[in-house]
Amino acid sequence: MSYSAIILAAGDGKRMKTSKPKVMCEVLGDPMIGWVIDSVRGAGISDEDIGVVVGNGAETVREYLAKLGSFRTFMQTERKGTGHAVMQASEMLKDGDNVLVMCGDAPFVDSDVLMSALNEHTHRRNDVTVVTADLPDPGSYGRIQRDANGAFVGIVEKKDCTLVQLGITEINSGVYWFSAEALKAALPKLAAENAAGEYYLTDTIGIIREAGGKTGTFTAEDTDIVLGANDRSDLLQLNIIAKMRIMAEHMNEGVEFVSTDGIIIGRNIKIGRDTLILPGTILRGNTVIGENCIIGPNSLIENCTIGSGVTLNSVQAYDSRIGDRVKAGPFVQLRPGTVLHDGVKIGDFVEIKNSEIGVNTAVAHLTYLGDSDVGKGVNFGCGCVTANYDGINKFRTKIGDNAFIGCNTNLIAPVEVGENATTAAGSTITKNVPPNSLAIERGETAIKENWEKNFKRKKKA
Repeated sequence: MSYSAIILAAGDGKRMKTSKPKVMCEVLGDPMIGWVIDSVRGAGISDEDIGVVVGNGAETVREYLAKLGSFRTFMQTERKGTGHAVMQASEMLKDGDNVLVMCGDAPFVDSDVLMSALNEHTHRRNDVTVVTADLPDPGSYGRIQRDANGAFVGIVEKKDCTLVQLGITEINSGVYWFSAEALKAALPKLAAENAAGEYYLTDTIGIIREAGGKTGTFTAEDTDIVLGANDRSDLLQLNIIAKMRIMAEHMNEGVEFVSTDGIIIGRNIKIGRDTLILPGTILRGNTVIGENCIIGPNSLIENCTIGSGVTLNSVQAYDSRIGDRVKAGPFVQLRPGTVLHDGVKIGDFVEIKNSEIGVNTAVAHLTYLGDSDVGKGVNFGCGCVTANYDGINKFRTKIGDNAFIGCNTNLIAPVEVGENATTAAGSTITKNVPPNSLAIERGETAIKENWEKNFKRKKKA
């Protein structure tokens, strides 16, 4: 038996007051549909068996999905309800399949829930299994209808509930497992005979029962699975919940926090034990951090691999690799392609881009290194620059082991400084410097004594 999924992602987010589709609104830096895709994949459904129903802003969703994998998309031109949305993807319904249908803005429906519901669905041989939750305040969710014997008989949307039905606390999460044959047979029988004038997917429950099919439910213990976002306030709450969940997971693995203020940790971040994350730290993408590190305060790390024993104080680092025992900051930027080997020290107000810095090299402060290959044990004085761009092309600078780069040295690429060589402070180096040599490249100093302007300025003061 095979499995497929239809993800409903055509909502336009009007109440979000955003120009992008609702499913592209972010929770901890990732669009909500990204969370959903990961959960569906985690339930064992391959990319080619996942169909996404899109609407306004379809190209934005498609572009994002293309970065994740190869998915099929289906256009819902008119918004006529969840049943109508599934109709657009009806070619996903293949005989013999079990089909998952869920919303693209439900980031907390994890793979464990999906797989547990699937096990219930197949074990009971249901034609449809609805994932439910019990909420003290059921709000606007559809209510689960049961007969006198407790058997599941249908779902009533809030708009169509009687006063008695409004008191029901078991609600529809919006997650369903169907047999493909049952769903395919039920969809053409849907009618828009309700308060909203829409084709409700929930009406397939009654249609399947009338056809002699078997309906059932799976009740999730985690009621957060039902949470979505209709406006900015909802989205903020999703971010807060996700943040605390992820921090709790890391604390269980030995990561330390002294405060939660300003900390945002993405869902794919890996952090070693005894690492301290300080306030104002944002960790994004596929970042991996080793043990016994201090990250923060006020640091932003994205798609980086960081070793153990590292201290990053007020550092922004993107797509970089940092070895063990590196110290950087404050006010350091590591741009994509940066590699810092073990024991490197980076001082304040330093920017490094697409450069490899060797073991135990020190870049003191107020320095820019771009497109450079730096050996081990090199020392940079204050205010050094590798001038890597001539306005048309970029060139690399190469510096050998144990070189000493004096304060305010400008290295005009392409240029090489040999092993154990020194550049004198204030030099602009335009030629290769041989190993073990001293390079001094300065203009001749001209001094005009008793300069007239000095006396004028003194009188004015």
